[in-house]
Amino acid sequence: MIVPSLPNVVVITVTYNSGVALTAFLDSLSNNGLESLEVIVVDNASSDLTVERAAIVQYGAKLIELSDNRGYGGGIAAGVAAAGKDADFLLIANPDVTFSTGAVRWLTKAAMEVPEAGSLGPRILDANGGIYPSARDLPSLRTGVGHALFGRVWPTNPWSRSYRAEQHYGPERRDAGWLSGACLLLRRTAYDAIGGFDPSYFMYFEDVDLGARLSAAGWRNVYVPEAEVVHTGAHSTSRSAKQMERVHHDSAYLYLSRRYSAWYQTPARLILRLALASRRWWMTR
Repeated sequence: MIVPSLPNVVVITVTYNSGVALTAFLDSLSNNGLESLEVIVVDNASSDLTVERAAIVQYGAKLIELSDNRGYGGGIAAGVAAAGKDADFLLIANPDVTFSTGAVRWLTKAAMEVPEAGSLGPRILDANGGIYPSARDLPSLRTGVGHALFGRVWPTNPWSRSYRAEQHYGPERRDAGWLSGACLLLRRTAYDAIGGFDPSYFMYFEDVDLGARLSAAGWRNVYVPEAEVVHTGAHSTSRSAKQMERVHHDSAYLYLSRRYSAWYQTPARLILRLALASRRWWMTR
């Protein structure tokens, strides 16, 4: 299989106490023959950067140390600002992602073939080789309420299945409402046109909001299963799982309440708030 050549790509990742994962992340880029890529590591005020600094020196990446934790979108924005204006594409990825052979090249090849694609996402595998549902439809109030009420006690309910779009992960490229921010190739012109990630989302749903705004601006979000990455999990949030559950549910409400903001939708928003609050209590009890 011939792996396509690479246009001008800047890789940006955001770390928060992520030293061990970062080494594997950078190593996977190196093992793909991508040593010439500019890689920017934005740190959100980690308690200790000893391991991160060693990995960054070893692999020739650039470190930006923030004095406060700006969240995922805020960290990405700092990285994009440091990247300058020369990059054709921005490869946004969590530091606990590793790239399979040719993944970056297949993403950029698809981007060159589909010029109207504002974002492109790979097939994302978990640590056990299972497919993570990373290319989904935009959530609605109906799926949001159904998933919130029944997702934990009835995982196979139709609302959760619709929310995760589990049935649509074959070998074909396809459009999606949004693509997971765990690994995402963004066309720089599209990113700039919509102003990047919304800083209102500290963590979670910033990628949903980005996909919605790209679509509204006429860009496509394209799932590219030829490219594969492995996402091992939320290492940096595992020590504060309950807090992150609260943030996730708050971000879900923020997104849906903005999408359904009309006065006549007030009862639906109240039901949604109650459903999400109940689910948040159940998840963090």
